[in-house]
Amino acid sequence: MNLGTPTEGLLKARLPSDDGQSMTHTPTPAPWMLVGRAPGEHAHQLDAQADRPPMSKWPILHAVARRGLPRIIEATVIPAILFFVVVSTVGEGAAMIAVLVWAFGAILRRVVMQQPIPAILVLATLGLTIRTVVGLLSGSTFTYFLQPIATTMVLAVVFVGSVVIGRPVIARLAHDFCPISSEVASRPRVMRLFAGLTLLWAGVHVLSALTTFGMLVSLPVPAFVAVKTMSSFGLSAVAIVITVVWALRTAHDEQLVFAVA
Repeated sequence: MNLGTPTEGLLKARLPSDDGQSMTHTPTPAPWMLVGRAPGEHAHQLDAQADRPPMSKWPILHAVARRGLPRIIEATVIPAILFFVVVSTVGEGAAMIAVLVWAFGAILRRVVMQQPIPAILVLATLGLTIRTVVGLLSGSTFTYFLQPIATTMVLAVVFVGSVVIGRPVIARLAHDFCPISSEVASRPRVMRLFAGLTLLWAGVHVLSALTTFGMLVSLPVPAFVAVKTMSSFGLSAVAIVITVVWALRTAHDEQLVFAVA
């Protein structure tokens, strides 16, 4: 999954011209990250140093969406659609294998192309591997879908535990959506943001597990896959809105800006 620039024309590169002078042109995607503004430094000064126009809230959201949404779609949406199609046309065992092949194919593609592997894809593939082995050995789709419910509850406990030991999980996952400088990530208010968001998503995991179990015991498999996918997106959408609003408020209060990495 190749990443584009945060927004069109956001970052520009300096290349030498024939006369030795630099000239500005729109480059291939340049590395960028969220950094802190230096004391007494105004936004337009940092923008000038980074050779880019000032950023507003919408370009920031656009940048994060362009980086994060493809990863979410690759790790969750496509596997759900693939399972629904294969289980409806071929069978349950084939659907389990097809989803697992997709996940490992996504990882293999990154290894071959020497691209970083997103944490969300690693977590999704690990979960798929365990549930596929359990599902195939048991020969039961109920067991196949019951196992990730248990895993979701375990993840909720892990999320809470990571906050207790001072290493919130969201601090790691955040870099899949928005690169953050180490100086910014270590700020007390940003660490409190990571801890709060980790607890928020722990709650989302618990609620998701409970609603999924209710649907699993009351719906046929094809209907379960479709309804579960839509309900999960609805729940996640609410949590994402809270996450974005909370993060933007913290970024504003901490005077954070985008700059060339």
